[in-house]
Amino acid sequence: LKVVTAHISNLANAMARILDMMGSLDMNTDQYQNQLLAATGQITTEIFEFRVFTNLLMGWSEALWAQVIDSGPGLIFNLILLIIIVYAFYKLAGVAQKLAESGLDDSRFELSLLLKRMLVSIVRNTVLIIGVLIGLSQIGFSVGPLLAGMGLVGFVVGFALQDTLSNFAAGMLILIYRPFDVDDVIEAGGVSGLVSEMSLVNTTFLTFDNQTIIVPNGKIWGDVIKNVTAQTVRRIDLVFGIAYSDDIEKAEKVMAEVVAAHPAVLEDPPTMIRLHELGDSSVNYVVRPWVNKDDYWETFWALNRAMKMRFDEEGISIPFPQRDVHLFKE
Repeated sequence: LKVVTAHISNLANAMARILDMMGSLDMNTDQYQNQLLAATGQITTEIFEFRVFTNLLMGWSEALWAQVIDSGPGLIFNLILLIIIVYAFYKLAGVAQKLAESGLDDSRFELSLLLKRMLVSIVRNTVLIIGVLIGLSQIGFSVGPLLAGMGLVGFVVGFALQDTLSNFAAGMLILIYRPFDVDDVIEAGGVSGLVSEMSLVNTTFLTFDNQTIIVPNGKIWGDVIKNVTAQTVRRIDLVFGIAYSDDIEKAEKVMAEVVAAHPAVLEDPPTMIRLHELGDSSVNYVVRPWVNKDDYWETFWALNRAMKMRFDEEGISIPFPQRDVHLFKE
């Protein structure tokens, strides 16, 4: 290759010297300048003459037009075929998406919302990718190197995004084990609130004071997860104190009546009312009724209010902390 390159260079230099001599004799060298450029790629000062440059452009345009005439109809047909194939698979992807959504909704398996969305997205994108690959192969494009290049790019991107892939793996574990789902109230990753949105990388919380907090899934999966609304019923833990001078049997009867009168309190499991503690200033009772999870807070507040009003009506006092101070004289 070095010998051939040197030989071509010697020939080009000799031809350039001859062209210089021809130019000094006012001879037409356009054809030879074009040949020198086509053979070696060397650009001399002669090429920048308007006549030579015009001849070059004309030659290039004629070659391009000949290529268009020879391959133009086939190229246009291939482009139209590519558009038709991609459009057909785009419509087919929409049909596949609807079928997947319908099948997952009717499935007897209780899948999380995140898993349903992921499966639907995989079905749709798979159909689209197949359509694009088929379209490219129909127009003569080799998809083998493309797939190999995509694999290499995926490896490089995966190595560069290790933290993101860690969150992705945590998202997959959350998807499989389903410790919570969208619209659940949870405490995880140092945040408590309503799960408004989930992805394979992060989880979006909507706090009770209407703040949006996005937490990486890796932090959630690596921490304790407390799902407040996972069960259909919840127990309300209330504590009421009465004075030592009050009638405890009467107080127990009043508390039972107040709890039983509330429509949201469930009969099964039964409400537990027990004398829990003899405190410093009061006799403390625990009252633990059961309600549906959606009625928790409304019932919690309503029972506290109703108990205070009923205690006032029955003359049962709710004592505040008291301390006797004794002074001794020496």
